[in-house]
Amino acid sequence: MSTKTLIKTVCVYCGSRMGNKQLYKDQAAELGQRIAEAGLSLVYGGGSIGLMGVVARSASEHGVDVVGIIPHHLDDVEVTQEGLSELHLTDDMHQRKKMMFERSDAFIVLPGGLGTLDETLEMMTWAQLSLHSKPIIIVNSNNYWSPLLELVEHVVTDGFAAPENADLLTVTDSPEGAIRLINNANNHA
Repeated sequence: MSTKTLIKTVCVYCGSRMGNKQLYKDQAAELGQRIAEAGLSLVYGGGSIGLMGVVARSASEHGVDVVGIIPHHLDDVEVTQEGLSELHLTDDMHQRKKMMFERSDAFIVLPGGLGTLDETLEMMTWAQLSLHSKPIIIVNSNNYWSPLLELVEHVVTDGFAAPENADLLTVTDSPEGAIRLINNANNHA
């Protein structure tokens, strides 16, 4: 994982649901705390529900700036988190994803659903197209993202992506590992 600029703000992609394993909720809370302890700021999807709400509340409770970005149509569904440092309402999902990208220096991916998968794949695609070189870190809790990692390998093996595309994701199994990767990148920036 290489980065040329100092990472100050981390975007976390994760579920608007809790999932069915306590580990996911625990790691979301831990990640929020570790982001704060590392002196980073958090950018996320703005909701108060699911893992995204857990990460945001944990980061906020530990004194870090938390920036929520949510489209108007999800404001009621995902119930916007109160007490954010900044809240941005967007017209649509495309504007939300672009703003999250622009406000972030790195991405950490926790377990989540189709929206999390969409956000992760878009950042991978943009990196593949050399539109950014920001780190994309997958927290592979309980091997949750192993099928995605296997799919990426399959795409490369069958010749639909260059071998270096498999390296667009950096994988760890814990929030501690994710923050360690960011700290290491900052030490070499």
